[in-house]
Amino acid sequence: MGPGGIATIIAASSLAIIAVAISYAVIRITRTIDEITKTIAMVNSPLKSISNAGKSFETLTKKVANATESFLDENPLAMKAAAAVVAAAKLKKKGKKKSKAKE
Repeated sequence: MGPGGIATIIAASSLAIIAVAISYAVIRITRTIDEITKTIAMVNSPLKSISNAGKSFETLTKKVANATESFLDENPLAMKAAAAVVAAAKLKKKGKKKSKAKE
């Protein structure tokens, strides 16, 4: 066996080692990507339920607002009573602030 044969064996074994290293890296990267995909799926599932809960809460808020609006439109006396309650609450708060300042 001459120097060309030995060089061929060294080159072939080097290429085999490089091929094994590349395939190992590809396998590791594939497993890492799979783990990332699973983690993202696990994180997204609670976010979807939170999003659905938010939509439900928004729908409920709209229904309450519509019901309140229609009630106040149909009963103008209720609007006057609500305004009186708010005014009384504001006066009560102002009275508490003044009494605390005097002490």
